[in-house]
Amino acid sequence: MEMGGSEIVQMPKSFSLNMFKDFVPMTVFSETNQGSVALEGKVEHKFDMKPHHQNIEEYRRMCRERTNKSMVKNRQIQVLDNDRGVHMRPMPGMMGMISSTSKDKKKAAAAPIKGPDVKRTRRDRGELEDIMFKLFEKQTNWSLKQLVQETDQPAQFLKEILNELCVYNKRGANQGTYELKPEYKKSAEETAAE
Repeated sequence: MEMGGSEIVQMPKSFSLNMFKDFVPMTVFSETNQGSVALEGKVEHKFDMKPHHQNIEEYRRMCRERTNKSMVKNRQIQVLDNDRGVHMRPMPGMMGMISSTSKDKKKAAAAPIKGPDVKRTRRDRGELEDIMFKLFEKQTNWSLKQLVQETDQPAQFLKEILNELCVYNKRGANQGTYELKPEYKKSAEETAAE
């Protein structure tokens, strides 16, 4: 088989055409603008085109060039002169993406709470355990959310320590809260008595 006029100069023009009947049966469907589907026909033969041996090197070269072109990145790096980080600084009103209604401003001013997207830094484990014991002296049951707000620690790090020090209440009146394990309650009560 020979192709007619080809736009690409290096494109091989003569091919061998191989026909196969042993393949997975396929069907051709069409869809109209109204959304109805119609059966157009059955695929009974499969044809593979392969360049003749005299053209195989040209074909390989063309495929290699096409692959290389697709791998070239079009991104560019641009150096900003005398920028001093102006483009990197958050603009007023962007901190935590707080809405600008007056009620929200009053709430934000009353309790500066870190949003879930703000990273918290971990404290020393021993220091955090002391803070936890003091909190549990004030109140026996705490939810994870309350402890995250009180300690200003990452939730995952807090969970690790809570698994060591506390029992998680799954049922009852204090469902969804943590309380100190009995062995720690005794030591906390003893230190309070002294």
